[in-house]
Amino acid sequence: MTIQDVSRTTSTHADLSRARRTQEPGVAVEPPEDPAIDSSATHRAPWHKQVAHRVFLSDTAVLFAVVILGAVLRFGADAEVTTNGPLSVSYWTFGATLAVGWSVALQAYRTRDSRVLGDGVEEYRRIVRASVTFFGLVAIASLVFKIDSSRGYLAITFPLGLLGLIVTRRVWRSWLNRQRQRGAMITNALVIGGMRSAEDITRHLGNSPQSGVRVTGVWVPDRATSLCEWLPVPDAFVPVMGTERNLDAALSVAEAEMVIVTDTEHLGHAGLKELTWELESLDVDLLVSPNVVDVSGSRIQLSRVGTMPFLSVDKPTYGDAATWPKQVFDRLGATALLVLTSPLLVGAALLVRLTSAGPIFYRQERIGKDGQPFAMIKFRSMHPDADQRLASLIKAEGAEVGPLAKLTNDPRLTPVGGFLRRFSLDELPQLFNVLTGSMSLVGPRPQRQFEVDLYDHIARRRLAVLPGMTGLWQVSGRSDLSWEDTVRLDTYYVENWSLVADLAILWRTVRAVLGRSGAR
Repeated sequence: MTIQDVSRTTSTHADLSRARRTQEPGVAVEPPEDPAIDSSATHRAPWHKQVAHRVFLSDTAVLFAVVILGAVLRFGADAEVTTNGPLSVSYWTFGATLAVGWSVALQAYRTRDSRVLGDGVEEYRRIVRASVTFFGLVAIASLVFKIDSSRGYLAITFPLGLLGLIVTRRVWRSWLNRQRQRGAMITNALVIGGMRSAEDITRHLGNSPQSGVRVTGVWVPDRATSLCEWLPVPDAFVPVMGTERNLDAALSVAEAEMVIVTDTEHLGHAGLKELTWELESLDVDLLVSPNVVDVSGSRIQLSRVGTMPFLSVDKPTYGDAATWPKQVFDRLGATALLVLTSPLLVGAALLVRLTSAGPIFYRQERIGKDGQPFAMIKFRSMHPDADQRLASLIKAEGAEVGPLAKLTNDPRLTPVGGFLRRFSLDELPQLFNVLTGSMSLVGPRPQRQFEVDLYDHIARRRLAVLPGMTGLWQVSGRSDLSWEDTVRLDTYYVENWSLVADLAILWRTVRAVLGRSGAR
């Protein structure tokens, strides 16, 4: 059956999306009888090339600005000096060559690929690899062609250029995320596979607009479906197609620029290979979901056994969180933060002492690594009888005592307690816990024994590493998240730990505190 053989209707999938976005609250929008097929629709949206072109221009501007700045900083008014050796050129020419070559390296490493732009970690990783490789080639070329260039010039140009590229890409990423939050610059995807996996992916991508992908159709090649079947997901009309459609028809219904395969069994023998052939001439990207969730990309590698490719998943990395690099990082970081925040520590201590009766510090037993209890230190932000009143106040609000139990308007707070908590100043004394080794700068937040007693086997994995002053769930919504989401984020952190991730979480913590998002 060809596209022309499939009957048309008057409503398209785009019409459905517009209807959903413009509907009044509480008013249901009924799906039409059958989505239409636009055989003339182009699969690739123009925004991909537009964004890549803009990023290319900003990269070029940064690189040329850096090589000019490097020449001025290194040579000052004497920037017309030349390199030494048989190929003697001015540093203006040498710098321009560096900028062009650097830009070519960024293109060779596909840092401007539409699938990488806005990704964050992978985009930055490619930029670093391209830059390091390029300057390595510059060093080799200098030896081969006996170009004696200034080491000071290169020492200025390389870090400034790398920093400038990462900063501008971060700006582009923020801009792209804002566009996607508004529903623009989103890639439409057709999911090929089973209904259950398609529903899971549709919900996940629907909750993550920053991913830049939305599911607009599901095709189950070996399943008969009616002409009016829809995936049961909220806030979207996602048509489900089966044997009554072929690939071209399914792509047109979904207006897809990407295909996500979740289950190759539905494609039949050698079906994936044939699918790549069919997509080759359509300018449609192909992704194959490994159905592996909450595993970082650094733990996944493509392996080959005989002639068959397999995904190799490395073991969880929580053991690395107990090694000396993490310990040194914690001790040095805590010491530096204590020195930098010492005025705040003294000021907060005086405020607590002068505004309410009771001790300056509050010590509470929390459960740490491997279930071992320890005394966590905070500035006292509540009245001395706060612990005794907690259970009765929670029940009075109609809530249940359990993990993340928190009062909406807590009457136990002292006059200065709300201020300390708003900016997380009450947490600063935990730097002493980090120095003594009972806590880390980054890790799952420590909880009380009655909360730990409610853990299931998944939540208990939080206890495999030292608890932290901040963690992944605090910077992903902090106390506004559900308990299930906090467990998922904490176990992801535990099983995919890295020092780079710790640095990223610390940076995001500073932004979250200054943004006054919900603190705990």
